Amino acid sequence: MKLRDKINSDLTATMKAKDAERLSVLRMMKAAVKNKEIEKIRELEDSEVMQTLVSLIKQRKDSIEQFTKGGRPELAAKEAAEITIIEEYLPAAVSDEEIAEAVAAAISETGAASIKDMGKVMKACTAKFAGRPLDGAKLSEFVKAKLA
Repeated sequence: MKLRDKINSDLTATMKAKDAERLSVLRMMKAAVKNKEIEKIRELEDSEVMQTLVSLIKQRKDSIEQFTKGGRPELAAKEAAEITIIEEYLPAAVSDEEIAEAVAAAISETGAASIKDMGKVMKACTAKFAGRPLDGAKLSEFVKAKLA
């Protein structure tokens, strides 16, 4: 079953279960996917749906940061709960150990010797984890640490 179809079927089930919080998140996810499909003028592949969901998570994390700074912990908690629901539809995020192993392998494959070769290493690592949520900032930190 395609990811977008799973979101739609879960939306229907959530409506029947009358779970208001989950329903609002699923509607938001469906709307984001639909908007991206309208933008691309075609149905999205699963990888594109995942990218859309990852961008929704990034938006929520930014909101949590802003709400925390603004002294609104209740809104930050609501955003964190939304992230939890969205993450159910994504494969497991890449762990720190996996990133470290991938960076070491990419450095040996590309023959990277200095920080100037960071782009090559980043590209190789990103390609390895295609289809899984990857924190680019964390990857960048690992690459810089290894090449420095």
